[in-house]
Amino acid sequence: MIHIGTCGFPKKRSAIFALFDVVEVQQTFYNLVPLETLLRLRREAPEHFLFTLKAFQGITHPATSPTYRRTRLPQSFRPENLGFFQKTEEVEACARHTLAMAEALQARVLLFQCPPSFTPSDEHVENLVSFFERFPRGEYFLAWEPRGPWKAEEIGAICRDLDLVHVVDPFYADPLWGEMCYFRLHGKGSYRYQYTDEDLLLLKKKLMGYDREVFCLFNNVPMFEDAKRFKEILVSLSQDSCEGFSKGPGERKEQSRDA
Repeated sequence: MIHIGTCGFPKKRSAIFALFDVVEVQQTFYNLVPLETLLRLRREAPEHFLFTLKAFQGITHPATSPTYRRTRLPQSFRPENLGFFQKTEEVEACARHTLAMAEALQARVLLFQCPPSFTPSDEHVENLVSFFERFPRGEYFLAWEPRGPWKAEEIGAICRDLDLVHVVDPFYADPLWGEMCYFRLHGKGSYRYQYTDEDLLLLKKKLMGYDREVFCLFNNVPMFEDAKRFKEILVSLSQDSCEGFSKGPGERKEQSRDA
């Protein structure tokens, strides 16, 4: 099954809920969101709508990151103790609240996106491994999006050993590990890029090649329009397949191998 959605709410929530079946909640990355806010969001969404959650940046990003411009940190937090999966009380507190936010949303996936400055140094790898060995997994898929100069064999080994879903942009890389696939589409060369019909047909072919559950989240500026067009492509494909197989013997439409 392929779930299509957006990273955040580029349109009114009602429009997102009506058209897609998943959203990656972004506000949980920028702030420790009050749980009642997320409980309201869960109640507002259709019963079977899926949420994924971007983990709070206090776990992954140092306080020097420009992403903290929108962040309200507890006064007790020491900035130097944030980010890079450090074994500090601040990171532990961020992890506890991230779990509580995921529970409030009934999220399926917790995404941990790292900045490019989180390099594969011995210290960083040790921190990451220690963090996920302590982190209560529960029923969640834990997904990791590394950036920066990581080698494929390093990523694959870490994801395999810690059972992390490797998150990639499908136009640039293939996932190296995971019981499911989690794709984030950032635009080809720029967040402002709008995917062409040819791009989306190629994406359809690529995603249908996976024999597991797939989450496809658009994260470019025209994400709503592109996700809508991609869904229309998949729906059209499904309808064509049903129409072909609804006919009697000898009357079925010929189906392409890539359909």
